[in-house]
Amino acid sequence: MESKLPINSWHPTTIKEMRRKGWEQADVVLFTGDAYVDHPSFGAALIARVLESKGYKVAIIAQPNWQDDLRDFKKMGTPRLCFAVTAGAMDSMVNHYTANNRLRSDDAYTAGGEAGFRPDRASVVYSNILKDIYPDIPIVVGGIEASMRRLTHYDFWEDKLHHSLLLDSQADILVYGMGEKPMIEICDALDKGSSLSEMRKISQTVIALDSLKEVEEEYGTDFIQIASHKDCVRDKRIFAKNFQLIDKETSKRVSQRIVQESGEKHIVVNPSNPPLETKEIDSFYDLDFTRLPHPKYNKRGEIPAYTMIRHSINSHRGCFGGCSFCAIAAHQGKEVSSRSEESILKELKKTTKMPDFKGHITDVGGPTANMYKMKGVDDKVCAVCTKYSCIYPRVCSNLDTDHSALLKLYDKVQQHHSVNKLSIGSGIRYDLFLGADEKTKRKYKHKEYFENLVKNHISGRLKVAPEHTEDHVLRSMRKPSFNAFLELKEAFSKLNKKMDTAYQIVPYLISAHPNCELQDMVSLTEKMQEIGIQPTQVQAFTPTPMTAATVMYYSGLDIKTLKPIFVAKKQSLRKQQHSLFFWHRKEVRSSIEQELKRVGKHHYIKQLYKKKNKEA
Repeated sequence: MESKLPINSWHPTTIKEMRRKGWEQADVVLFTGDAYVDHPSFGAALIARVLESKGYKVAIIAQPNWQDDLRDFKKMGTPRLCFAVTAGAMDSMVNHYTANNRLRSDDAYTAGGEAGFRPDRASVVYSNILKDIYPDIPIVVGGIEASMRRLTHYDFWEDKLHHSLLLDSQADILVYGMGEKPMIEICDALDKGSSLSEMRKISQTVIALDSLKEVEEEYGTDFIQIASHKDCVRDKRIFAKNFQLIDKETSKRVSQRIVQESGEKHIVVNPSNPPLETKEIDSFYDLDFTRLPHPKYNKRGEIPAYTMIRHSINSHRGCFGGCSFCAIAAHQGKEVSSRSEESILKELKKTTKMPDFKGHITDVGGPTANMYKMKGVDDKVCAVCTKYSCIYPRVCSNLDTDHSALLKLYDKVQQHHSVNKLSIGSGIRYDLFLGADEKTKRKYKHKEYFENLVKNHISGRLKVAPEHTEDHVLRSMRKPSFNAFLELKEAFSKLNKKMDTAYQIVPYLISAHPNCELQDMVSLTEKMQEIGIQPTQVQAFTPTPMTAATVMYYSGLDIKTLKPIFVAKKQSLRKQQHSLFFWHRKEVRSSIEQELKRVGKHHYIKQLYKKKNKEA
């Protein structure tokens, strides 16, 4: 989609564009592994706009070529304050490789969906190049790739533990979590002439010091020291215990400072910031985004990730679900920060004026759609809580699960004169409106929300994520019992009958998760058969850094009890489990049967296909 906006509407990406703005030098040059899209759903654009609002000049180098003479890393010259580096909206390794460790043939964050425009471990590659060219200029590394690799972490793609990404990248400081506030603090400090050694206490940052003595001189006893990288490599149980401590701190509103010896350095993870207040998050999303890709992509084709979200709106961030395989809580925080209705409607107005808008808002949501404006009844309880989830194994009695604000917001969006349809694309947590007593359901409009969602805001398919059917697997996932999904399906069927519709419910399911064996996948297929669902939205578990499930995958230990559990590590075992999702396909039945026979599981064939088999 070509824009008629002047090129100065975007941050400069070349010296020529910078000169058009009348700049001699940028304050910050930001490198990103994604194509440059000036939309608040893209982290690089959000950081750039926030810094711009504080008076800083930000240039953006998107997807620099790291394989030639490195001219992209030199073309903007030396920034006045620092370089900022991010791999992009996804971990570059997840972006590049499938769960079977095969190279992907496309990239949703690149124009034309083309692969090959960013390196593996982009944060490390970009930062190392910059450090080599500009050894004296501070480098700040951030984004989800850096955030989730801030301490010793398991790397699935090399099957080993890695040091903190701060060390591998040679960056001077790492920002973890959502980076607006720490980036402002860093730039303010550099602007005032502060040295890097004077910036050691900025919240939500990670630095490296030379010794424990230096740590103690700087912070006194105000820190938790966890097991060293060397000890984690030596003993998987120690690594798992380390994660228990990290998980507890990550779950707090404001974490304690964490220190880890790593090689010749001591990694210091400074405390997190409390969740953003509504005024703060509004101030970020109310900035003057073009909401469009940079014009340089006009002839290169659509950017798939942008195409999917261009007419959607973020209403909140954070998630109190605490699923063991998910990075959201560790990156965005367990508590939810919500925008005001006014701010969201202001963005809605901008969205409806986009040249390609045809009346369909594709989402108003966040990591989980139905957590908008939810928080603790007694904030003092939340302030000291260390639980990793507010809804697992059951919904916390202190959590206000009122869906009224969300219903009101949906109605106001739908009533806008330019909006024909509002779809909710974000996933929902059905345990937030199922299972409560009738009085609570009425008070918090649980039933009304579900009926409104199905009637008005899905396109014939309700997508939800039970993830599995077997209770012990679900416990390892930190997900509710499959019975909750069955309750939802029954309620959905009643609504279908009431509305005289034929809408479908589509479950997202995961194979090969830690604590899931072949028998569990057979049981899953049996239960799907019983309820008449042939799974389509399925994936194999991918171990991503700094999640509980990944620690279980690497260590072979239950993250809560530290007792051994089964883990399907071999690719053959992972593929074996995953193939069972497709039992209903004629073209794969023969191979499934052969594989079950090969591993001595003849009796599963009968279970799977519900008929006698002479060879079984």
